[in-house]
Amino acid sequence: MRRRDLFGLPALALGYALPAAASSPNENKGFNVLEFGAKPDGKTMNTGALQAAIDAAAKAGGGVVYMPPGRFLTGGIVLKSWVTLYLEAGAVLLGSLDQKDYKGQGGGPKNHDAPGSHLVYAYKAEAITIAGRGTIDGQGPLFWQPLGKPPKPEDKLYSEAKSNDLVPKGWRPSPLVNLEGCSNVRIEGITIKDAPGWTLRPTGCESVVIHGIRLRNAWGANTDGIDVSGCRNVMISDCDINTGDDAICLKSEGVDGKTELCGNVTVTNCVITTSCNGYKIGTETHGAYENLVFSNSVIYSGDGPVNERVISGIGLNMVDGSTVDGVVISNIRMKNVRTPIAIRLGTRAEAKAGAPPIAMRNVLISGIDAVGQTLTNSITGVPGHVVEDVTIEDVRLSSVEQGTEAWAENVVPEKENNYPQSTIFGRFPAYGFYVRHVKRLRLRGLELIAAKGDARPAIVCDDVEDIVISDLEATAPSGQRATVVLKDVRRAWVHGCRAAAGSACFLQADGEKTSGIVVEGNELSGAATPVRRGKEVAATAVTMK
Repeated sequence: MRRRDLFGLPALALGYALPAAASSPNENKGFNVLEFGAKPDGKTMNTGALQAAIDAAAKAGGGVVYMPPGRFLTGGIVLKSWVTLYLEAGAVLLGSLDQKDYKGQGGGPKNHDAPGSHLVYAYKAEAITIAGRGTIDGQGPLFWQPLGKPPKPEDKLYSEAKSNDLVPKGWRPSPLVNLEGCSNVRIEGITIKDAPGWTLRPTGCESVVIHGIRLRNAWGANTDGIDVSGCRNVMISDCDINTGDDAICLKSEGVDGKTELCGNVTVTNCVITTSCNGYKIGTETHGAYENLVFSNSVIYSGDGPVNERVISGIGLNMVDGSTVDGVVISNIRMKNVRTPIAIRLGTRAEAKAGAPPIAMRNVLISGIDAVGQTLTNSITGVPGHVVEDVTIEDVRLSSVEQGTEAWAENVVPEKENNYPQSTIFGRFPAYGFYVRHVKRLRLRGLELIAAKGDARPAIVCDDVEDIVISDLEATAPSGQRATVVLKDVRRAWVHGCRAAAGSACFLQADGEKTSGIVVEGNELSGAATPVRRGKEVAATAVTMK
């Protein structure tokens, strides 16, 4: 039956410990693709031989399809239940450049990011694994061409992404590895490189482990790293990701065009760089998200032009009519990330039938250390839809933006219907945090540094209800502005803070709706004027203790 007893070989000969998910009713048998006619010369089309090995393993009740060192050119292949695709060190699964080598696959919605052609695909399979120290190579650069757009001036690069300098020539396989409606999935140890579009997407899957993979993509548009879409019980760990578009992105599309909950997802011990977003929720966000954890990771960019840098280290978005509820983010180091934290609740799309009410709530972010920030952090809802229950604590952010007096006067547009990107608002009137349309916000233990000086306040809050600001230290604005500005804020408690030496003012209260501001237990001797009130603010609205 053209089988090979792989497990009889010494572990060093295999070069990698086969994962537990490889277990099957025939766990002592392997299926070597060479014995099914595959030729590792990088020229012979091996789709039929590889699929024959997978089908034989599935027919036998499961097993390991073994790819030895060499370059195996192939079109789209389909993984099946209880089958492990094992790529030995030196083995390359090389994607064909010809559309006819990819059959239309998948029951989900088709769009420019996911046209229905994939190098590796599975549909409602159980206990599937892709493992080893080999490489899946999509030959992405051969699908791209320069856009040829004129360069923007340096002061406008903050809103650009280097990946958008390339556009697809036409058709392309995407996502490169696409798993729909599968359960008990394990992807471990492999390198995936040069995806022509999205790289790895589990959709509507349950119990997914992605561990220790290395991802290297050319910086083309839509080259997302890992897109977790409508999945439950997902663990991503120890991954090294360098890609052009969003590195780890949580979406809500499910199988066969359905919208599904994306929940119980943990991401930890990862190293990430991109010219787009690092860890992101959305888009699309038609389905609900809950119980999401991101921890113990590094998000970084080099010292090159700002359009080559990560746009948002953490981007939490809900703009398509559903709910994000329960996000915990901790112990993240960032370097040269444009916007370390961006939280957005918008109304780009109407809620679908049966979706929970639009909401962004129960977010805890702690232990963030970011240097080289070039855009302001933001937490923004829209009129009628407020972000709720957000805590940001033990965070140090160092900005090199050097905002001007003119920026401090900027009026921030609502942009309820826009695609959620931290760059859409232009320059904010604060250098640390801009907060608007939020209820129940806790800012504790923040250190906000304007490393090169800045004329803007450190924090501006507009239309915020129930806020606590404690243990704040911030670089004072270079002019006469206050370090903290509260506009139309109701019920605020500011305590345990310290004004920087030479501050013109620590806190300014503006807006006729402002009320219930309590300032107590602070060390404000460094400020010439500890607290100022605008003319429209009632004398009883601010209490100093």
